Amino acid sequence: MRKVIAAFNMTLDGVCDHTTGIPSEDLHQHYSDLLDNTGVVLYGRTTYELMQFWKTILQNPSGKKSMDDFAISIDKVPKLVFSNTLKDTNWDSAKLSDSPLNEKVLELKQQSGKDISVGSRSLIIQLLNSNLIDEFQICVHPIIEGKGLRLFDQITDRIMLKLIKIKTLNSGATVFFYEPTRE
Repeated sequence: MRKVIAAFNMTLDGVCDHTTGIPSEDLHQHYSDLLDNTGVVLYGRTTYELMQFWKTILQNPSGKKSMDDFAISIDKVPKLVFSNTLKDTNWDSAKLSDSPLNEKVLELKQQSGKDISVGSRSLIIQLLNSNLIDEFQICVHPIIEGKGLRLFDQITDRIMLKLIKIKTLNSGATVFFYEPTRE
């Protein structure tokens, strides 16, 4: 059975705005490695539209190997977008979901292949509240933002986690790998 991996960046105080992290070579490499081992990435509309930035890097490389490699990784991994407003993804490796999130995730988990990654806050919250996340890869950046969108502010029930691994990046950001413990 495929695992559902929630992968996200946040500050020390839990802010998960895409502009608050510390981009670094090893951060891009971490996410390139994750994508290279992912069968499909799930996005909501807002995050998906932000990720289209990487199409511009693919077309006009930055000259920074880690960024250019990430652009290649994000381009080649299949992307499934959950949106009620988008009519077209405008990306060859992306398509709109034909089913509601929980239904589609349960279907994908039963298929063979590489794991499923989730890169949108809204989807992570919905899947957490439905007990469908199998692993977290939360990268905590050494920043206290003080304001902004919190990653875990709409969780309905307490969720206990088991730490399975820690990875420290050169920027001082730390990736915590957790599995939810099912009581």
